[in-house]
Amino acid sequence: MTDSLPEVAAVVLAAGKSTRMKSATAKVLHPIMGKPMLAYVLDTLQSLGLGKILVVVGHQAEAVQARFAGYAVDFVVQEPQLGTGHAVQIAAGALKSGFGTIIVLCGDVPLLQGETIRQLYQHHVASGAVATVLTVELPEPGSYGRIVKDEQGRVLKIVEARDASPAELSIREINTGIYCFQFAFLQAALQTLRPDNDQGELYLTDVIGAARARHLPVASLLTTDQASFQGINTRVELAAVAARVRQQINERHLLAGVTLIDPQTTYIEAGVAIGADTVIFPNCYLQGQTVIGEACLLEPNVKISDSRIGNRVTIKMGTVITDSRVADEVQLGPYAHLRPLSDIRERAKVGNFVETKKTVLHAGAKANHLTYLGDAEVGENVNVGAGTITCNYDGKHKYKTTIAPGAFIGSNSALVAPVTIGAGAYVGAGSVITEDVPPEKLAIARGRQVIKDIRKK
Repeated sequence: MTDSLPEVAAVVLAAGKSTRMKSATAKVLHPIMGKPMLAYVLDTLQSLGLGKILVVVGHQAEAVQARFAGYAVDFVVQEPQLGTGHAVQIAAGALKSGFGTIIVLCGDVPLLQGETIRQLYQHHVASGAVATVLTVELPEPGSYGRIVKDEQGRVLKIVEARDASPAELSIREINTGIYCFQFAFLQAALQTLRPDNDQGELYLTDVIGAARARHLPVASLLTTDQASFQGINTRVELAAVAARVRQQINERHLLAGVTLIDPQTTYIEAGVAIGADTVIFPNCYLQGQTVIGEACLLEPNVKISDSRIGNRVTIKMGTVITDSRVADEVQLGPYAHLRPLSDIRERAKVGNFVETKKTVLHAGAKANHLTYLGDAEVGENVNVGAGTITCNYDGKHKYKTTIAPGAFIGSNSALVAPVTIGAGAYVGAGSVITEDVPPEKLAIARGRQVIKDIRKK
């Protein structure tokens, strides 16, 4: 979609609390595969090149505005919330002249496609209508508003389910809550709204009746893609939409050359990028702004968040990586834990039950077993033996351990920071190192072995 629509403004309704979510979090902030649901709507609208996007907020308005501070959108606050018509009244008052068409939609329809909005706009313009509503037919319309038409198929009104007669409830064509309006007509029609319903609210749907009362044309566009208009009002609906989004994300990666052994049990958030020929086993979780290179292997139960992984990296079962960098041809795990600011360079190895934090492992360095490396710089081709720990915290402050290239750290050693192990130096197994070790020297810091006769006299 390349043609922009600078003469069109969009109003996104995102003020409601949605009590059925039973949550302290505003509905539009609930995440779907790593993005709040409102982000999907705003991203879709921004792809259309609209002249303005206006978001109506109310419940937790400050939190919603803060979350989307980086988006090219404007906000207006609806307080109190007196219905959809009231929300659009506030939005229309904030819009300057110069917009011929206003698109109105809700912030809880994350599956909506930009091409559908464009088709609605084109149909609206071609029909010459003052208002055009996007509709869909459902086998079980439930609580959705019904589209009431005359014998010629012209829209007469939209009736909310709670206000509908039995005959109207039998109608299967429903209102998706997505509209195009001529702005001049909308401004005038909004002033005619009255709270004549059991909720005592101003319904935007009554604008359609106002157009018909003035013998102005109202159009509708029937779409067949039911799933794209799934609104979210409960956790059940949130889970259903999240499953659909996850499927779409996984299909996109499959088509780009990524192998997912079992897509049904693979969780890849919306902001993740993956190179071709990477193979991902079941129950992997890839989150945030993670980037994974080409020809990598992720074994089952790997979790990676906000990290960059190079090419040809093998990540074995149960490994957790957070806010870290991993270079090409590294081997990790099984059950390794890379905590934030770990930097694992080319061909390094971080083995089973090894934990790193704010640590650099330079090219070819190895820590293969049962080790903790925190606040450390580990040089090229260093070998860190099993059971080694860097003692980086004295209860108040963190200190750095530096291990120069080519050093060898014997098993079950404790390196008490701040401390430096020189290039090519050796640390004997079982040592507690509290002083710097010069290059090419052997350090042994342990009690002398004593053997005594324990036989009874």
